[in-house]
Amino acid sequence: MTTSARTSAAATAAATDRLLLIETFVRIVEAGSLSAAAAQLGGTQPTVSRRLQLLERTMGVRLLQRSTHAIRLTEDGQRCYERAKDLIATWQSFESEVRGAGDEPIGTLRVVAPHAFGQDQFVLPLACYLRKYPNMRVEWLLHDRMPDLIAENVDCAIRVGAVTDPSVIAIKLGVVPRIVIASPELLQGAPVPQHPEELARLPWLALRTFYRTEVSLTHCATGDTERFGIQPRLSTDGLQALRKAAVLGLGVGLGSAWAMQEDLAAGRLVHVAPEWRADPLPVFLVYAPSRFQPARLRRFIEIMREHLPVELGGG
Repeated sequence: MTTSARTSAAATAAATDRLLLIETFVRIVEAGSLSAAAAQLGGTQPTVSRRLQLLERTMGVRLLQRSTHAIRLTEDGQRCYERAKDLIATWQSFESEVRGAGDEPIGTLRVVAPHAFGQDQFVLPLACYLRKYPNMRVEWLLHDRMPDLIAENVDCAIRVGAVTDPSVIAIKLGVVPRIVIASPELLQGAPVPQHPEELARLPWLALRTFYRTEVSLTHCATGDTERFGIQPRLSTDGLQALRKAAVLGLGVGLGSAWAMQEDLAAGRLVHVAPEWRADPLPVFLVYAPSRFQPARLRRFIEIMREHLPVELGGG
């Protein structure tokens, strides 16, 4: 190897090392601790600590104030963090273009999806993504809460219901129709209730993510709306728990139509007040804004739009 080649290789290695130090620093800030960053990077806490110290020596400034309980950015650290995020995004974009990764993303995508949809309907689009891009890996995390996208290092989240955080970008994928159901056991041979007035007199189950002490139903044909209060026998944040409790006759429930279809077809549940519906719930794909959108996320959004579950009923 010539002197020029050795010098070029050394410069490339040095640049790569500096980028690794910067990426480690960003990961520490976003993960909230050295140990959490080490877990995300697949390394050890001492390695992460050494990288941080080396970056601080290289920059000639203290970036983090550390205590036994928390870490906090210094003033210099805050400036460095903002610039570091831009630098990493720019490098990723450059790398994607050079490697042609705009068409063939490589790496890991972290997605948070709601339990019910994430275990069923959205697995097909996920499979389509992984088949189309064999060099991608996906961490498919099931939470019904909205994650902190930056702190938890999440690329995107699928959310059912309104998105109220103005700091994120939300792409509407569709809507989830909702119906009222009960078990034949609960009705005890009585005629199927047809009007909200009849429902108000029955025991109720609450899906506390979307309703707790009041139910609002709209007539499909006339658009008339009826509201009534409930005192639920069971309150849960799990759609499948509500469905199972309804099958067991514990009360009337209001939930996603798709989740009830199998039990309705088998006669384990009955569609009550069939001319009335609750407002459908919007479904969004949510991600943090960035000057450069990674190829892995762009392609995932494309696949999600192309292979939407039919249960979403359009946007």
